[in-house]
Amino acid sequence: MWIGQAFYGIDIREYGSGNAGATNTFRVLGKKAGIPVMLIDILKGWTATNLAYFIPMSLVGNHHSIIFTNYELAFGITAVMGHLFPVFAGFRGGKGIATLFGMVLAIHLQAALLCVFVFILVLLITKYVSLSSIMAGFMYPIAVTFVFPVYIKSVVIYGMCMCILILVTHQKNIERLLKGKESKVNLFKKKTA
Repeated sequence: MWIGQAFYGIDIREYGSGNAGATNTFRVLGKKAGIPVMLIDILKGWTATNLAYFIPMSLVGNHHSIIFTNYELAFGITAVMGHLFPVFAGFRGGKGIATLFGMVLAIHLQAALLCVFVFILVLLITKYVSLSSIMAGFMYPIAVTFVFPVYIKSVVIYGMCMCILILVTHQKNIERLLKGKESKVNLFKKKTA
């Protein structure tokens, strides 16, 4: 929203899907605006989650403790909620996928990379960003439960809650997907002269 207003003189929420996130920024303003928005959103989730490292060790134990992980989750969730409902933007934010990804990246690198793989694979096959985001989000609890097992229950519970959140924020996308009306992205479109 801020990049749209500062550099293009528009409120991104008034165009495309009406969403303030990276996907709509790509769709409406192109990759020169979309890439920075996506990177900022990822960095927001990653940075907030990593604030746990600034808590004194006497309060959290070591960096692999349950208490430390719970602080990571709390800080990351705060960033995601701030992205979904930004105070300075009338509580009309994005869908939180890039911010969730930044959070997952900070908590479990291998699971995050598996989610990226699923996102890219589904995007290449279907050309639906929304479906790719949903499938990647659903891969996270599978990854931390079965592929790269984590023995901290709060991480698995968070993964399940993340799936519910993604379903809620993508409700309209799911309806459009079921009706065959969801917008596809043209990944390899060539510019015409």
